Amino acid sequence: MTWAAVLLCVAASAAAAGLHGADLWRGPVPELADRYAAATFEVEVAADPRRARPRPTGAAAPPLVLVDARVVRVTAADGAVTRTRTPVLLMVDAGRAPGRWLEVLPSTRLRVMGRLAPPQRRGGDIAAVVRVDGEGPPRVVAPPSAVQRIAGELRTGLRRATAGLPEDARALLPGLVVGDTSRVTPELRDAFERTDLTHLMAVSGSNFVVLLALLVGPPGMSQSVERRGLAPRLGIGLRATAVLAAGLSLGFVVVCGPEPSVVRAAACGGIALLAMVTGRRRSLLPALAAAVLLLVLHDPWLARKPGFLLSVLATGALLTVAPGWSAALRRRGVPGRVAEALAAAAAAQAVCAPVVATFAQRVSVVGVPCNLLAEFAVAPATVLGFGALITAWVAMPVAEVIAWCGGWPAGWIAGIARTGAALPGGSLGWPGGWRGALLLAAAVALAVPTVRRLLRSPPLASACAFALVLAVVQPVPLTRVMTGWPPPGWRLVMCDVGQGDALVLAAGGGSAVVVDAGPDPGRVDRCLRRLQITRVPLVLLTHFHLDHVAGLEGVLRGRDVGVIETTGLAEPAAQAAAVRRTAAGRGIALRHAVAGERRRTGPVEWEVLWPQDTRAPGAMGPLEPNDASVTLLVRSGGLRMLLLGDLEPPAQRALVRGPLGGRSARVDVVKVAHHGSPFQDPELLELTRARLALISCGRDNPYGHPSARTIGALEAAGAQVSRTDRDGSVAVLDGDGRGPATVAHR
Repeated sequence: MTWAAVLLCVAASAAAAGLHGADLWRGPVPELADRYAAATFEVEVAADPRRARPRPTGAAAPPLVLVDARVVRVTAADGAVTRTRTPVLLMVDAGRAPGRWLEVLPSTRLRVMGRLAPPQRRGGDIAAVVRVDGEGPPRVVAPPSAVQRIAGELRTGLRRATAGLPEDARALLPGLVVGDTSRVTPELRDAFERTDLTHLMAVSGSNFVVLLALLVGPPGMSQSVERRGLAPRLGIGLRATAVLAAGLSLGFVVVCGPEPSVVRAAACGGIALLAMVTGRRRSLLPALAAAVLLLVLHDPWLARKPGFLLSVLATGALLTVAPGWSAALRRRGVPGRVAEALAAAAAAQAVCAPVVATFAQRVSVVGVPCNLLAEFAVAPATVLGFGALITAWVAMPVAEVIAWCGGWPAGWIAGIARTGAALPGGSLGWPGGWRGALLLAAAVALAVPTVRRLLRSPPLASACAFALVLAVVQPVPLTRVMTGWPPPGWRLVMCDVGQGDALVLAAGGGSAVVVDAGPDPGRVDRCLRRLQITRVPLVLLTHFHLDHVAGLEGVLRGRDVGVIETTGLAEPAAQAAAVRRTAAGRGIALRHAVAGERRRTGPVEWEVLWPQDTRAPGAMGPLEPNDASVTLLVRSGGLRMLLLGDLEPPAQRALVRGPLGGRSARVDVVKVAHHGSPFQDPELLELTRARLALISCGRDNPYGHPSARTIGALEAAGAQVSRTDRDGSVAVLDGDGRGPATVAHR
């Protein structure tokens, strides 16, 4: 009987997938996409539009808005009109005003003109990608439904109510309540990913369970005389409570939007609802299986999405593994609620970690404690957030007060994520793909009985816990003794920040000048922590590409920063504006570097060589962002160091004929321009004759940096080449008698 049921479910799923696939490739859209044809479409918006996450590369990408939609009418170039219902992804070039597109509500019908292209991966849930020129406002054919208008007004009210909160709470609270992550910065998102708290950054089943518990009470007590929650206090019977909870589930999906993550959250909440109403744990696993089957029948593409798999695994772990672990902890004297929270966090982490490792290629060591500490703030933040959502529609001042109260627990959750992500040993690199998943699953299987044995010996367990804390925190004095990093007497450190630049010039007494911030706030922050840098008199951003400025928040985190100095060319405009906002928000002065200026702090002295004023006689014409990179000649101790930013050959040649001409241009160290790209001026390399060449680039980067031709030219000129993709962070020290500079790698 069981096998028959399994085969029936498999057959039903296969049939549903076949029908969905046939619907996906029916009609003219796939054929037009294969020909990269342009056409006019009438589309129905299927989900809330969202910003495309910027990739921290050197190129300036235009702002894009992504819209999941269904094409309902196609008008070809010859005027032929075809009706269809084909899912597509709209990529809207929204220019400088993406807000008009982000305000479009689901169920709205739009008329767009664009060029189609096939999706990057065949077999997905869309038939084509449509590139749309979004400089003008969206052309609305039919307004959204009344239900979606009400839901949109509720979400807008919540955004207004939270507008005055601190930055992290303002970003996180709407995400907890309705899945609105439009204010979440890349830095905050990265912190949540590194601490395995991503499920709290947007709407999840746990948020909805909080609401159900508020209405029905704790699981297992719904059929007892002492059942709790608002429903029994208001005299509502058990069946009426179940109907009310079902209505709450439907309203939850409508307000948050019919996106897959929301549907998954409602399904997981339905499992909890069943537990609360029946009080029967044995019925939960069949209910979970039924919910998964219904979701897959509704949308077969969910089976290919990691988020769906993680939701199912986490729910299953809470139903099967967590109760046993909780009972074991209580037998060892752990208080009941603490045991339940710790067991739930550990079970979900253990079951989900192998899946996370397949695509994240890392393992979070701090995931369990971070989830445990954040769990206590989830309920108050969720309840207060929904209170602000409801009251904002009728009384905005009251909603703002409630949102202010909810901002405290939301800020606590964000603080936990930031603190955990900043720990040097908070996450470990791990092989990706299914091999890495199987390896981690085997490691977890071995770790569980090992932990059980350790718990039987409190002294040994305490010693292991202390060793784990040291491995995660990595106190700088201990790290220096064990690794020799940072080496004493270092003058410059080129941080390993991936595909980007971040250099640190020692200024003495825990202070340093930082040149560029790299693409990742977490990586540059960890580099500065290991160097024990607490004060930064100057942050100099050579130009505004993301791989040089996206990590600025990491430099500012917990440090006393004096001034931020930048190039005078504010391009790309979006990144330049982001730097200005960051500086203004922290109250830090922002100024432009001027060619010829000389400054000094502690033992570090520097001169700005470039960019020169384009209005000067004989100067280059209008500069591109790379050629506008601030170029420094630095003296520290007995070293002369030339930092070239991302200068291209035209600016390099102008540098040779201008600021470097007529003087001794020999240097000890050169930071090679543009991550060692093949575009280098040989005259500059010959003129500087550096003994040490530093190249900052990411491992396996898609640009082929550094170029073999550039490395060959540097070595032919007598330079020793150090590169972060192979050597890690690089420290330059004073000479030791063998030459003017020595180098150490981490």
